[in-house]
Order: sequence, then structure tokens, then C-alpha cells
Amino acid sequence: MADTASSKHSEPEVRTAPGVLRGSREAGLAVFRGIPYAEAPVGALRFAAPEPVRGWDGVRPALAYGPPPPQSGLLGVSEDTPGDDWLTLNVWTPDPDPAAGLPVMVWIPGGGYAIGNSSLPEYDGGHLARNGAVVLTLNYRLGIEGFGQLDGAPANRGLLDQVAALHWVQDNIRMFGGEPDRVTIFGESAGGGSVAALLAMPRAAGLFRRAIAQSVPGTYFSAELAADIAAACAAELGVPPTVSGLSTVAPARLPAAGDAVSAKIIQWRERWGQITHRPIPYAPVVDGDVLPATPWQALADGAARDVVLVVGHTRDEHRLFSLIDGVLGQVTHEQTETALHMLAPDPDGVRRYREVFPVLADEDLYELVNADWLFRMPSLHLADAQIAGGGQAYLYELTWPAPGLGGGLGACHGLDVPLVFGNLTSGQPAVLIGDPPSPAAEELSAQMRTAWTAFATHGDPGWPPYDADHRRTQLFDTPSTVTAYPEEASRLLWQDHSFPALPLLKP
Repeated sequence: MADTASSKHSEPEVRTAPGVLRGSREAGLAVFRGIPYAEAPVGALRFAAPEPVRGWDGVRPALAYGPPPPQSGLLGVSEDTPGDDWLTLNVWTPDPDPAAGLPVMVWIPGGGYAIGNSSLPEYDGGHLARNGAVVLTLNYRLGIEGFGQLDGAPANRGLLDQVAALHWVQDNIRMFGGEPDRVTIFGESAGGGSVAALLAMPRAAGLFRRAIAQSVPGTYFSAELAADIAAACAAELGVPPTVSGLSTVAPARLPAAGDAVSAKIIQWRERWGQITHRPIPYAPVVDGDVLPATPWQALADGAARDVVLVVGHTRDEHRLFSLIDGVLGQVTHEQTETALHMLAPDPDGVRRYREVFPVLADEDLYELVNADWLFRMPSLHLADAQIAGGGQAYLYELTWPAPGLGGGLGACHGLDVPLVFGNLTSGQPAVLIGDPPSPAAEELSAQMRTAWTAFATHGDPGWPPYDADHRRTQLFDTPSTVTAYPEEASRLLWQDHSFPALPLLKP
């Protein structure tokens, strides 16, 4: 049963493999929220790979978002939806007709693999869907539940959740008007890192044709490092870092253990290295099975040559974090030296950064090396790896400066999210846009939405492909231009760096 004649002007109903769903009509779209794509990962299924959702009789309402997965409270998250059905997704479709054949866009939220929630207003898919695509957003397990390296549990359970959601898409999306052979995954920050990981995962092969990776983090952990971090988190709770040990702790209590480790992460610097500079307790684990290699190695070896990739970053990736940390405009020489010594690529990266950028003030150099290490160079290297492996890539950089919060943040991390979704007045990232949004913001948002949906539709975002000779890059600004990659000095500094899985320094 697709969208029936009787529901054309009322509540749309769709028959999926598990059962019938009833959604709502909103501004010309059929919208379905809180659809389970896997069984709740609790009880006997806790810390296990996701299991297919059981079917139901009758018509299931799909009117409200599912509950967010347990997550860090450091930045705050809405917990007003109770329950343990964390593995849900949401669908916006212009035409829930199985014959519609629309492109499908699957959004993977970011949040450092520690926070994230598909119900956030900034992820409302309405504007994108009205560009002619079926848009999905999803939840996946976070923190220790999703990424803790535990004895007795598969690695990267959060990534396995995403794979389960993509299998659901293959099995059901046609009934929402989507074409299963035209699936694009996209995500920003940890969502972009998840996209990069999925490109490298054999379990995800064939589940999508196109990918958009926005601000890809360079942090992927070795199994040894991830296990050591999990042990530290478990120690905060007084239990062993095993499935049996952590299963005695209620899911809602686990994130606090990760927060406690993050709060004193500097004490682990000699063991955990770079991730203690910007507290990063969770990341995908290069375990040799679920994730056999880092995305850069896997793509260079041709793992995603059949997938077309758009990848890029913002110009001033780190300034938002400096604002959150309370150091924006107050970075000291000592802080800059620490950042350079911890993050600049070997060999002799500290000297080379100061030689290449001799006129930069300490604060600007601090922002630059942080941005290069965490997002800019990993994103660039993903494009290089994709073309080295015989695939096609398109590169972009967002250079439009955020006018909100008094200005001064430049083209900061997260600015692309409201622009891509078109939600310029709702959700936390909207404060970067300014109130009310300027005509320039509206214009740039329309341009980015058009590029993203055109890519999902035809595989071409509207600018030339990236190659190693010309390095053509779309600069999103007002006006936007295509030019050679503008961060050439940083590129040369990092060109021999491989972004390996981060090791445990002192076992």
C-alpha cells in the first residue's frame, strides 16, 4: 500500500517490509518520523550488532521523532523523548509513490561521535526534499555504546547501525518514492567521518552510489588506543571494560563516564597523544574487520572507486571551538607552541609552519594548525585518496564568513549545516547566520542546496571534478567561484602525511 487516494489530502500511509506507517503532510511533503530501522539495542542486544526490526500489525504512527541515543551532556541535548528505541530514522518525501524514482539523500549527524540527534531542528529535511529528493536523517549509537572498544563486542557499533539503516533504505525506500540505486550519503564533522568510514567498509559496499563528506575529522583510532580509552571510562564506573561489566550500568549513566575522562584527558597525554589536545575520546576504530583500514588507505587502494565523492571543509574550521573553549582572541604564545608541537606533521613541522607563515600572529597560527590537523587536510587527503584509487571526486571550500555571534568566526566549523539544509532560523547553528538571515545567506543556501541535490540526482554538483594537476575547487561565497585549491601552503606542509590510525603511545 503506497500513498492511497484517500490519504492524498490527509495522512499518507506507506507499507514497509515491517509494516504500515502513517505519516503527516507538511508544506507539500509527506513526512514520517521515528521509524525503527533496527531493534532497540538494549537487554540481550546491548553492545551487539544491530538486529533487523520486528514487524508489527496494523498501522504504526510515524508522527514523532524517536528518542535520542544516550550521549554526552557537555553541550546539552534534548532528552524530552523517553524510550530506548534509539535506532530510528525520519523521511521527507515529495511523492510517496513507488514509481516516482526520486534520488535519496541519507544524512548522518555529527557531534564528535559523542552527541548527535536526528530530531534537532537544524536537520529538518523539508527544504532539501522540496528540491526533488527523498531525504532521510537517522540516529545511531554514540560514545561507549557505539564506539567503545570492548571485550566481547563488535567494534564500531555506531557504524554498524548506519549500515543497518542503509539496508533499510534498500529494502523500503521505493515505497516512499525513492530510487534505491540512487542513494547519496552525506554528513558533517563526525557525520563526515562516518561517511568516510562507510566508503572504506566492505559491509557498506553497494548500499550507496554517491557520498558527500563535509569537514572530515582526521581522527581514527587503533584498536589498542580505543581499548585503553574504554578501560579508563569503565574505571570511572568501577567495572571492567567488557560487555558483561558495562551491561550492569544503565545506558543513561555511561555518557557521564566519558565526560569525566574528557574533563581530565590531559593526564593521559603521554599515552593517548594528540587526542588530548582537543578532547576526543571516541572515533571509528580501525579494527581490521568492520573497518579494515583508514579511509585514506582504503580509498587509495580503490575501495570506493565506484562511488562518486564530494568532499570539502570550511576555511576557518577551528574558530568555533576556540569560542567554545573561551580562548578566541586570547591565545597565548605558549598555547600556540603546544599546538604546533602536538599537531604539526613530522618531520620538523613546527619550524616549517613558522617558516611558511612568517607573518601570522600566534593566534592565527594556532587556529591554522588546529584546523589543518583536525578537518582541512583530512578532507583534502580524502579527495586525493579517492582519485588515486581510480574514483572521481569533487572538492569544495566554504569561505563565506559567518555574520552571526558578532562576526569574527569566519567560515567556521558547522556553518555549512544551516546553509545545506536551508534552516537559517532554527537550531543552534542558525546563530552563525544572523537574525534575520541576509539576502546573501539566502542566496548561498539556495546555491548549496541546489548543488547537493543536483549531485544526488545526476552525480554532478555543478563544478569541475578534482584532479591532481589542477586541483579545481568550488569556493562557496558571495559570489562563489572555481579556483585552484586555495590552501596550497598547508597542502604542501601535509602532503607526505598519511593520517594513520592513532596509536596507543605507551602500552
